Order: sequence, then C-alpha cells, then structure tokens
Amino acid sequence: MSGEQAGGQRGAADGVGVLGVLVVEDEPVAAEAHAAYVLRVPGFAVVATAGTSQAALQALQEHRIDLVLLDMNLPDRHGLEVVRAMRAGGHRADVIALTSARDLEVVRAAVSLGVVQYVLKPFVFATLRERLLAYRTYREQLHGAEQVGTQAEVDEVVSGVRAATEARLPKGMGEELLARVSRALREAGAGLSASELGEAVGVSRVTARRYAEYLCEGRLAVRRSRYTGSGRPEVEYTWVG
Repeated sequence: MSGEQAGGQRGAADGVGVLGVLVVEDEPVAAEAHAAYVLRVPGFAVVATAGTSQAALQALQEHRIDLVLLDMNLPDRHGLEVVRAMRAGGHRADVIALTSARDLEVVRAAVSLGVVQYVLKPFVFATLRERLLAYRTYREQLHGAEQVGTQAEVDEVVSGVRAATEARLPKGMGEELLARVSRALREAGAGLSASELGEAVGVSRVTARRYAEYLCEGRLAVRRSRYTGSGRPEVEYTWVG
C-alpha cells in the first residue's frame, strides 16, 4: 500500500468515502509539505501534485479529484485563471486556495469563482487540518441529498465549508509579526541571518530567529550555513513558501 493510499484509508467508512486531493504548488518543498499535511488528515488522499497550471489541468483529466489545493502564483498562469479553465472544462472539483497572495481583489475574485476557502501562507498543519475537516463536514452534509427543506438546513450546509476555529500560533507569537517576518524573507531574495532579519522587521535577533525557525518547521523557509571565510559559519534563512 502506498503512502497516499494509506493516508486515505482512514475515514473511508462514511458515506462520501475517501476524498481525492490535487496539490498545485510550484515550490517543491512547499508541495511536499502540503501533501504530507493532507495525508495526516483522515479521509483524504493525495491523488496527484502539479507545479504548473498545465500539469494541474492534465491531472484533472486523468484522475478523480474532489478537492484542489491551489497556489495562486504559478509560473505559467495565475491561479484564478486555473479555476476559470477548470470550470470551462467541466471540472467540478472544489478549490481551497493556499497562497501568499494578499491582494484584496484576488481574494474577492476567488470568492466569486467559488473558491471555498482561502488560506494565507504561512500556515501550520493545524490550520489546514481545520479547513479540510470543515470541508469534509460540508461534503458529508451534501451526500445523498437532492434538496434542502428549511433555511436552517441551508445555513448548516453553507457553514459546513467554513472552518469553525483558526489554529493558534505557539504561545508568545503573533500573526502580525509572523506576517512581517515572512514578508521580509520573501522580499529579501537572498538569505538573511537572524540579526539581519531582526533589523529588517525591528525586533531582536532572538525573536527573529524564533519566527524564522517556526517558518522552517512549516517548510516555508530553509536554513543554510553562510561561510564568511573565518570562524564559525552563520545560519541564514531563505524563503521558499
């Protein structure tokens, strides 16, 4: 049994069975992390991964896919165009955006195209787990039903696709500072040491290192050794998410 199959076997006893997932992400490290996250959630299996919109649309042709985890910033086409191409091609898989795109117009367009959830990078496993479980609840509510009888039933179905709670960061860490650290690493291009990162966002070296290490744990950044020619090498952090 493959790792993908093993991840999907759990939770297959209910009505909707195992939900097949397509991970669309052009950064190999992030794609691997997202796929690993999916396999840790009962009732889901990673059917395929794709690094371009062309590969994603091809995978939709070749596999039964229930849910697409879609990065908006792909090398050959914007994620919104991928959703439009999916619908034009008759593909009915639902879409959850996993992206760094924070432009409000992109968010609004995604909602108008039927993207069921919009998750900003960086995120932790617990965040994606909540979203996947909420999506599964939504699918279970729809399974076998042809119509709803009351407004309460409509509200229950609509709310089922929304995550009930947002996963919290570790104690002492804040979303706002995490976003600033992420932005600094993303915009730096080259790697930054903890001291350089702290200077860029206006915090101490120790605090910057804690946030950078957190991003490494989530596979949104990587640590490397920076050799200066003498003495002990310095650790630097590079954005990959």
